[in-house]
Amino acid sequence: MLNLERLRTLDALARHGSVSGAAAGLHVTTSAVSQQMTKLEREVGQQLLAKNGRGVRLTDAGRLLAEHAARILSQVALAQADLEEQRGKAVGELRISAFPTAMRGLLPATLAALRAEHPGLRVGCHELEPSPGVSAVVRGDIDMAVVLDWYNKPLPIPDGLIKAPLLDDPADIAMPAAHPLADRSEVDLEEFADDEWITWGEGEFCHEWLMFTLRGKGIEPRIAHRAEEHHTQLALVAAGLGVCVAPQLGRDPMPAGVRTVPVRHRVRRHVYVVWRADADRRPSVRAAAEALRAAGAGLR
Repeated sequence: MLNLERLRTLDALARHGSVSGAAAGLHVTTSAVSQQMTKLEREVGQQLLAKNGRGVRLTDAGRLLAEHAARILSQVALAQADLEEQRGKAVGELRISAFPTAMRGLLPATLAALRAEHPGLRVGCHELEPSPGVSAVVRGDIDMAVVLDWYNKPLPIPDGLIKAPLLDDPADIAMPAAHPLADRSEVDLEEFADDEWITWGEGEFCHEWLMFTLRGKGIEPRIAHRAEEHHTQLALVAAGLGVCVAPQLGRDPMPAGVRTVPVRHRVRRHVYVVWRADADRRPSVRAAAEALRAAGAGLR
């Protein structure tokens, strides 16, 4: 009989493409992955892995079994969801990720509500940017991810995931109090063509959105500084080192010396939560989605 945990290891290898990636996804050591695969090869009586340079690749038999493993694990997830639904209570463990400002602006109220209303549910949260959060849900590393996209740049969502909106998050432009536009009631992005920008890390979804949006208006942005956290960006603005986009979610308290002004043609982020369709009937997933919606409604 095939061992479920060894099939899970094979599935992780197929998805991540390496022993180290599988180990990271499963939160185990690389030697534990290798041991599980050796035992699985013994069980099936066939070679599942072959050397590929310094790494490994799946053999034909390995790919075939990995396809079955993915279906088996999906059925196990459905069985767990059915059992939880039949029990009718949000209990057990639930893993949620959120991007940094949602972690600060949405998750505290959400987790407090879940603890009060569902004492048998243990919720763990992880801070992940939107794209890694979606990937972690697809892999099954977490159960739900709070993610975002922008009004003019959607985040790709793979098939097999359910998406529930939480709130629209307006974003202003933050600038030093001495900036010539600081006393305006509205601004246009084109007015910052000569300013230095403080943005997110290279390759991050929000940074790519900013480049896409400014270049679409004929502006080649001058990037002065990069910071992952909005509060760090705002501290740099307060020091007079540039301007930045400042979404309203989780940005308070604002540092002294910073002014935020709305953009005339409103700039908004859409915030939503995603989870796997095979987990949709789980009471814990439904309870968390409802708590997130309530936390989002409290911010409007």
